[in-house]
Amino acid sequence: MSENKDQKFVYDFTEGNRDLKDLLGGKGANLAEMTNLGLPVPPGFTITTEACKVYLDSGSEPVELRDEVSAHLDALEQAMGKKLGQADNPLLVSVRSGAKFSMPGMMDTVLNIGLSDVSVEGLAAQAGNERFAWDSYRRLIQMFGKTVLGVDGELFEEALDEAKAAKKVTVDTDLDAADLKKLVKHFKKIVKAEAGRDFPQDPREQMDLAIEAVFNSWNTDRAKLYRRQERIPHDLGTAVNVCSMVFGNLGPDSGTGVAFTRDPASGHQGVYGDYLTNAQGEDVVAGIRNTVPLAELESIDKKSYDQLMQIMETLETHYKDLCDIEFTIERGQLWMLQTRVGKRTAGAAFRIATQLVDQGLIDEAEALQRVNGAQLAQLMFPKFDENAKVEQIGRGIAASPGAAVGKAVFDSYTAVKWSRSGEKVILIRRETNPDDLDGMIASEGILTSRGGKTSHAAVVARGMGKTCVCGAEELEVDTKRRRMTTSSGQVVEEGDVVSIDGSTGKVYLGEVPVVPSPVVEYFEGRMHAGADDADELVQAVHRIMAYADRVRRLRVRANADNAEDALRARRFGAQGIGLCRTEHMFLGERREMVEKLILADTDEERTEALDALLPLQKKDFVELFEAMDGLPVTVRLLDPPLHEFLPDITELSVRVALAEARKEPHENELRLLQAVHRLHEQNPMLGLRGVRLGLVIPGLFTMQVRAIAEAAAQRIDAKGDPRAEIMIPLVGTVQELELVRDEAEQVIAEVQAQTGVELKLALGTMIELPRAAVTAGQIAEAAEFFSFGTNDLTQTVWGFSRDDVEASFFTAYLEKGIFGVSPFETIDKDGVGALVRSAVEAGRATRPDIKLGVCGEHGGDPESVHFFHEVGLDYVSCSPFRIPVARLEAGRAAAEAKGSDSR
Repeated sequence: MSENKDQKFVYDFTEGNRDLKDLLGGKGANLAEMTNLGLPVPPGFTITTEACKVYLDSGSEPVELRDEVSAHLDALEQAMGKKLGQADNPLLVSVRSGAKFSMPGMMDTVLNIGLSDVSVEGLAAQAGNERFAWDSYRRLIQMFGKTVLGVDGELFEEALDEAKAAKKVTVDTDLDAADLKKLVKHFKKIVKAEAGRDFPQDPREQMDLAIEAVFNSWNTDRAKLYRRQERIPHDLGTAVNVCSMVFGNLGPDSGTGVAFTRDPASGHQGVYGDYLTNAQGEDVVAGIRNTVPLAELESIDKKSYDQLMQIMETLETHYKDLCDIEFTIERGQLWMLQTRVGKRTAGAAFRIATQLVDQGLIDEAEALQRVNGAQLAQLMFPKFDENAKVEQIGRGIAASPGAAVGKAVFDSYTAVKWSRSGEKVILIRRETNPDDLDGMIASEGILTSRGGKTSHAAVVARGMGKTCVCGAEELEVDTKRRRMTTSSGQVVEEGDVVSIDGSTGKVYLGEVPVVPSPVVEYFEGRMHAGADDADELVQAVHRIMAYADRVRRLRVRANADNAEDALRARRFGAQGIGLCRTEHMFLGERREMVEKLILADTDEERTEALDALLPLQKKDFVELFEAMDGLPVTVRLLDPPLHEFLPDITELSVRVALAEARKEPHENELRLLQAVHRLHEQNPMLGLRGVRLGLVIPGLFTMQVRAIAEAAAQRIDAKGDPRAEIMIPLVGTVQELELVRDEAEQVIAEVQAQTGVELKLALGTMIELPRAAVTAGQIAEAAEFFSFGTNDLTQTVWGFSRDDVEASFFTAYLEKGIFGVSPFETIDKDGVGALVRSAVEAGRATRPDIKLGVCGEHGGDPESVHFFHEVGLDYVSCSPFRIPVARLEAGRAAAEAKGSDSR
């Protein structure tokens, strides 16, 4: 029962508008908007998302809903001059889902509600077309049986295939009225056998059960999986749209289609879409019959084509964006069934945003909001090498770009299974349906032999950023025998490697080598956006990135440990190094030096080890400061768990045991084993590491500080501009920081005296322990900067070991909805984020000029970047490849905040 007796649960299409998406869902809001624009929309009404929430919370519909639906149905019947399902002149309706955010194919739809054994005859007489009426009836039973009564859809498909085989035809339009009558009888038997009840003949019962089924479809496994994938909240619910039917399956002067106001794959302007004569809308989206290009509608029905082009222009101008449109033509009358801002590829998003700026429809700030970091990351993926030797075996429609290589699999279960075993796979189907979502997510790319740019595979792949080739008709896909046959007779078995190019639609046998994307070449300076021959996409990226850089407040630094990475990061736009992990400088032959230092028994041994390391460290820092000349470089002192620099205890124990058995000398190994046993830790990540190691091993941190100071002095002597910042890791209390700081300042003073060079080296710390975050106000007294180490902070807040939990139970946590996304991927705002926010406030309260940044991998995550802007950090730091993404998202965060302030 609803809490508010006055709450309105049903809205006529004439009552809403596009701003009511929360209440009416995207489809209902846009149907109302088109109705308000005077476009030809079939009359109907929308049941709100609030009604769905009541149903999902209580298990029953609001008590007021039935009466409201009845009142709106009466009004619809009066407007149409027909009664739902009446015998002589039946009104038929569709019942469609419509959530706030587009979830293509994930929830349920039922068409032709109102047909029964009696009304089908009335429809045939009304339309003067017996075949059409029985075709509509078999569609209703098929959709209702699968969607509402839970009958296996394959049973209906098999029966349809048998009917076509018996008639010796290949498409359902070749079945006549007599064939369809037999099929209806067969379908009803399937319903009775599988659902345990007869197909309902009462039209109102059909409609009520369909509405309930749409509500229930919000919580199907596939819908929940899609929402997790797309990060759509689970508590929104879906609206239900009840719309009077218009028919595209009335003959050759009728049809249905999907249109885009621009190409969703490339962003280019033109006539894009698919059309099917004598069909209903689900035929196009399902990809069951191959469509004709929308441009051919001009020769099929010039009047409807011209009207559609005018409406498309109206909608794009009104929405100021690419629009995705569903339409039906009923005996030459055009009807608009849906419009929405269309899903697009990453490249199309950047191109369209700049095109709309040039057309004066949006400004640069809005263009920046029309793209995102995930799309930019997609554009940086490699593409196939055009000069490579390849074996092309087919070509389809380029539905979603990218270069995907993997082993051929022919069902979703195998795709998921192989993917979890570390295999890269390409999912190959005749056409996909919502039940294939698991496999689509697990695959590198999707290949179908049927369908076009508006098929389920294409729409979902574009939304996920997956490479997709659709409608490769020359490839015969046999899912039962798990093979694909080319037009030349060549057979591709499951497990064979194939490559698909979502930008050209080409399909290759074997692995095709890849080359860097032009966007990466642009960021690295090998392609100039101002050149006449510059790629159009690169120019679009350049324009939007330039605006993002102008408006962003957050600076973007790089996590880099050597000069090569630093130089690449600088080319990508890094404004310094936010994290230089010095432990990475102690790999290879230097590892033994650190081992000797840790295991040293005497001051002499320790001094010898430190003296050997000092010049190597200094050389590292000289190269790094030179590469980042004039920009800040934050050097983190040695931080890794102790065990990473010690011999493996098991291997060492075996060596000692073998030596004892063979009575061979093993004094050194035995001494080493005793030392390793002494230093062995059950949980090294929470043991002797970071500042603790620096305090326990005399001279370790002072050696590193000396190397940094001497390197900076050398660069200043060489007329360079080093801007070194020394960061002490894993601090949990201000006393630790004060001790290390005192030692560091003494060393820096000594180097200044020895070299005669004035050094300005900032000293700060990482905030990566909950205690450090909670006591940040105290720690700021001894720190000139904080850098939040959100990787370790996430581990310690959650009590997770990242190396273990991601492989053990994270999958289950994601599937059960405990996580919407891994907290190591996107910052946990409520837990980890709350500590970051409070530490920022406490740090600034103590030291107003304190510099604040983040150097965990969250620094390159788009959603996390917005959070760091919001809490007031000065910079984010991430791996070099993610720098462009962070720059873009920092700009979007600033523009978004400015827009909110102005509102």
